[in-house]
Amino acid sequence: MSKEPTRPSDSLVQQLLAERRELKVAVERLKIELADASANSSGGPDPRVKEMLEDQLASVRAEATGLREERDSLRAGIKRALDQVAEDEAEEE
Repeated sequence: MSKEPTRPSDSLVQQLLAERRELKVAVERLKIELADASANSSGGPDPRVKEMLEDQLASVRAEATGLREERDSLRAGIKRALDQVAEDEAEEE
């Protein structure tokens, strides 16, 4: 009779030991993942991302230059039109 009560407790102990082993394995996996993540982040940004951002920056700068030239051209056209309107009004008087 003394063996019967120990069997369920042995089973419980075995379950707890198995769970403990699983948790230890999970902890080690997380430590490895953390070390990998730290190594990747401490190395700085991915060079491909930097190159892509530099390309985008160059493209945006070129577009901004074109827009500035278009703005200047439109301003010059508006100024000519205003000057012409002022001349026409002066001639009418």
